[in-house]
Order: sequence, then structure tokens, then C-alpha cells
Amino acid sequence: MNFIQVELPGVWVIEPDVIGDERGYFLESYNQEKYSSHIDHVFVQDNHSRSRKNILRGLHAQNPHQQGKLVRVTRGEVFDVAVDIRVGSPVFGKWYGRVLAEDNFLQMFIPPGFAHGFCVLSDVAELQYKCTDLYHPESEIIIAWDDPDIGIRWPVVPMLSRRDQQGLRLARLESEGQLPEYL
Repeated sequence: MNFIQVELPGVWVIEPDVIGDERGYFLESYNQEKYSSHIDHVFVQDNHSRSRKNILRGLHAQNPHQQGKLVRVTRGEVFDVAVDIRVGSPVFGKWYGRVLAEDNFLQMFIPPGFAHGFCVLSDVAELQYKCTDLYHPESEIIIAWDDPDIGIRWPVVPMLSRRDQQGLRLARLESEGQLPEYL
């Protein structure tokens, strides 16, 4: 198992050990003892999302009740994105994106205080992700997927839900005091 620290501190890409032969493969998708050396969080909720090609979900976060997410793709391929939204962070508003796919087995950990989003590159994709806090709709923050101050280079022309179409710019959320503080 390999933990790769990316440009955003706290965001990890994980390459699990995959044991395979002509019958198929086996991997540990999570092992608390092994992961705790890099990810010091307790997971309390698992989610499963299925989407069609070009669907973009995000950018989502919660404050309070910030959620860290350990994301993996079990079918298809997505471009997965983390954005630091912690006011005062040295990398506030910066993003990192990575292709996660059923055949590359990569996982990405997005820590609390970051927004998360993804777009589907394959005909269909299924994501499974563990969360460090429960879903609290009253705490939900939706950031504009195309916020020019963040500047994510999405690889698709996206289809969005009505809710995601109404996402707000990061600067507005900051000025309204809706974002978490960097500690």
C-alpha cells in the first residue's frame, strides 16, 4: 500500500495492494490499522453514488459537521476533485484533481474542511466513500463548480442537478462567514 501526499496538505492518494490472477483480484479497501498512520479520522457513514457520463456532482461540503471522505470508484471512471475551503489556510481556494477508476484502484482522502466534487468520464460510474461525519443537510455548502477564483479544469461539459447549478462562489461564502476556519 502506498500513500501519496499531493500538493494540498491532508489530501492523500492511496494505491492499495491488489492481488490478482486469472480469476480476478482482491484488495483491502480499508484497514483502520494501516490507514491510521496517514488518516487519523474515524469513519461513521458509507455512501454509494451512481452517475451517468458527464454528470458533475459538487462542489459539496458541510460547515459545521465537516466531513472527511475516503473515495474510491468501483465501476467506471471519474475525475475527482478536492478544494481547500478553510479560511486562513495557506492553500485556501486551491484544488487537486485525479482520475479514479475501477481499473486503477486508486482512492483519494479529502479531509474535513475541503469541498469535494467529481465528474463522470465513463458511460456510468459508481463511487463508494466513507465519511468522518454524518450528513447534515442544514450544514451543507454548495460551491459553484465553475467558480473562476478556484479555476478547476473539468474534462467534460457537465450536466448538473438544479441544486448544483445554484452553487455559490467561494468569495461570497467566505464573506458571509459560512466557511470553516483553518486551525
